[in-house]
Amino acid sequence: MKYTKEDIRKICDEQNIKYIRMMFTDMDGILKNVEIPADRLEDAMSNSIMFDGSSIEGFARVYEADMFLHPDLDTFLVLSWEDSHYGKAARFICDVYKPGANGEHVPFEGDPRGVLKRNVEYMRSLGFKAFNCGVEPEFFLFKLDEEGKPSLKFNDKGDYFDLAPIDSAVDCRRDIVLELQKIGFKVEASHHEAAPGQHEIDFKYDSAVEACDNVQTFKLVVKNVARRHGLHATFMPKPVAGINGSGMHVNCSLLSQDNKNAFYDPTTENKLSQLALDWIDGILTHAKGFCFLTNPTVNSYKRIVPGFEAPCYISWSDSNRSTMIRIPAARGMATRTEVRSVDVSANPYLAIAAILRAGLDGVLHNCKHFKPVYDDLYTMSAENRKKKGIESLPANLKEAMDGFLADKLMQEAVGENVTDKLIDSKKKEWDDFRRSVTDWEIKRYIELY
Repeated sequence: MKYTKEDIRKICDEQNIKYIRMMFTDMDGILKNVEIPADRLEDAMSNSIMFDGSSIEGFARVYEADMFLHPDLDTFLVLSWEDSHYGKAARFICDVYKPGANGEHVPFEGDPRGVLKRNVEYMRSLGFKAFNCGVEPEFFLFKLDEEGKPSLKFNDKGDYFDLAPIDSAVDCRRDIVLELQKIGFKVEASHHEAAPGQHEIDFKYDSAVEACDNVQTFKLVVKNVARRHGLHATFMPKPVAGINGSGMHVNCSLLSQDNKNAFYDPTTENKLSQLALDWIDGILTHAKGFCFLTNPTVNSYKRIVPGFEAPCYISWSDSNRSTMIRIPAARGMATRTEVRSVDVSANPYLAIAAILRAGLDGVLHNCKHFKPVYDDLYTMSAENRKKKGIESLPANLKEAMDGFLADKLMQEAVGENVTDKLIDSKKKEWDDFRRSVTDWEIKRYIELY
């Protein structure tokens, strides 16, 4: 929705807003905020709210800590789920700026939202009007223990599309949907997923930046409503071994200047344009490079393993759910590529920026060609995959990091600042993991040796 400053003043006055949350996203994709009293609304809308960037993961160093929050007025939202005796709160999603040489504010190159905006501008320079994204985030609901901390106990035994009483979280999921609708989400479907305690809520696609803003808002609503039901919602990719993990399929398409879907061509056999095929080539060519951004944690790679429906192999098809990219059956304006490897721990701004830049590299004919795969890759032998030239996605965070470091375009997509700080952070995460001793190791070796 488009808001003017006067619109916002009026809403804050009529709804007696007491607090304003200035929200932004750190390098790891975690939503942060600076809360101010509503009487500082004018300061907020004049870009005067500051914060200490040195305290945020991947942001500034101590000697360059002062940063400014520039609210996107169109993201103004009354937080209906936070209405309490403390008073109502509203929020802005903000872009992060830093002081310039002459006292002006300049965009902070490490701001993930700014990274995506830069890539969208690059897309526009190539003649496209918009990059539309529809995401399908999955999540788990677990019971809280006696101390109110998350456990790994499911509150249901449901499977795909089950109903109550088997899906005993249906009330919580319905409340989440109602809360999302209340704040303007166009929810298309909600259902139980494959694993016990696992759920999916799909909402209408949007342009790239707005879609990522929606992901961050969605996660906030899900966690808050789940807590009201005495549950903990987690977007960890693989919280429990032996069952499916949580993905975040990204459906995407490019819009031409005349508002047509650039991926659709009614004259071809499968109704896909040559540009769509080039786009697919770009994504698959850079898959090993952007996996570090779309699957950014140690835990991410516990999901990308055979046997649990997550894609493991760099491939595409228009009718095969074992491939990394699937083309849903809808055509016309609904023609899109579904990138199925992305998981819900990804920073949405960085993940979408990487997918966009990779696809555009294919559109510019800089990438190798990939033929569609119609075989079941989950059952195909490694020898046959090798014969067909089908490579695997990275097997762990270290392999993903190496793939990213070997892909100059993906580093260019996120910029030097994010590249350096993300690599530093993830090296520490990988080293911490390598030094840890897991329960699996104890059970396997403590008596054997």
